[in-house]
Amino acid sequence: MTTTIETADAVVVGSRCSGCAASIALARAGRKVVALDRATFPSDTLSTHLLFAGGVSEIRALGALERVEAAGAPRAPAAFMAAKELEVTAGYTRTSEGIDYGMSVRRPALDMALVETAREAGAEIREKTKVTDLVWEGDRVVGVKAKAYDGEPYEIHAPLVVGADGRKSLVARLVGVEEPYRQNPNKRACVFAYWEDARPEWRPIMAQWREGEELGTAFPCDGGLVLVLLMPPIEDGPEYRADPEAAYLRGVDKIPALRERLRGCTLASKVRISTDHAAYFRRSSGKGWALPGDAGHFKDPVTAQGIRDALRYGRRLGERAAPHLDDRAALDRALRAWEHERETECIEIYQWTNLLARAEALNPVEEELYREMATGHGLAKPMLDVFSRIKQPHEALPAHLATRMALRAIARPGRRAEAAKIAVRELKLDVAARAERRAVRRAG
Repeated sequence: MTTTIETADAVVVGSRCSGCAASIALARAGRKVVALDRATFPSDTLSTHLLFAGGVSEIRALGALERVEAAGAPRAPAAFMAAKELEVTAGYTRTSEGIDYGMSVRRPALDMALVETAREAGAEIREKTKVTDLVWEGDRVVGVKAKAYDGEPYEIHAPLVVGADGRKSLVARLVGVEEPYRQNPNKRACVFAYWEDARPEWRPIMAQWREGEELGTAFPCDGGLVLVLLMPPIEDGPEYRADPEAAYLRGVDKIPALRERLRGCTLASKVRISTDHAAYFRRSSGKGWALPGDAGHFKDPVTAQGIRDALRYGRRLGERAAPHLDDRAALDRALRAWEHERETECIEIYQWTNLLARAEALNPVEEELYREMATGHGLAKPMLDVFSRIKQPHEALPAHLATRMALRAIARPGRRAEAAKIAVRELKLDVAARAERRAVRRAG
């Protein structure tokens, strides 16, 4: 039987955040794009879907914001954090796209808005289609083999194959880069469910609480719901899997302020659990292929950066690749430059996220950070700028300020020895992190 062969300028494997972003950028540059996905849209996927202002800004850059906001999720112009008796509220700095609010939009609506925007831009999105293999020309990827669920196998040949197919990426495995070159085994699980939200005063606020080793959040979202996410130590995973709802409700009770936030609210969904959050960078570009989104780089959900980075670096991939699809050597250079851009821009937030994912109780130095933010001395907004990717962590918390807080922690009676030990540990980690960032910059 003769296999049907189609041609395109780019074929995208996966049509959610990073895949749609790449498709939109390529299509708007006048390129013929075919994107393939096993799913139909709208449909759900495992995600806690919080967007800080930087993530909303990326949606605007793609031209999808009007569609996303039509889902009805409230704008959240404020973020709230609490630990022990310390409470911090901060508003957003306006991003370059003019955004000064966060949002939490459930994935069926968010992904559908992106798919519709990609189709409007001229990309062809094929649903219920499985990619089975890559097409090679020597050591170069030149297309994919695919099959619709109700059709015959066929091939699409293209100068560029974009593997936007998530952490278990088939494309990554087929090109031989499934094993990360940098990884970190993070220590928090994700356990979440949706509640009917009976607290209108909380609807404009994304909130987080820490209680001992426990971390809980509440993100108002579309449909009149609030997503309540617990991030317990990963060692508690078996308890949650044994009886998800009962363990989840016990977890809520461990954080009294979160329980109060949910007063009058009703559990409205099943409890979902995820425990595999090892962070990584994979090699993400090669001859004729690239890996945006979670396929190439993943951070623990504790800082809620995944969707933002999927959108941004999917878009940047399309923008960098589009002018060079007719010149293999130039395309390869553009893909390497894109990969280095992402690593350089993401390495520090990756390191910082790994620190927050350690599942430890609030230590004396962190307590000083919360105390400094709670006093209103101007640190809360810069720290929120880190989550929105307006600032890097070292810019929001420069060395002199971090040192001052460490010294304050050591000076407080009762925990001096512990504070000194933590301060030394954090200093060593910071020195190693700075060295790693310098090495990443030099590699470019």
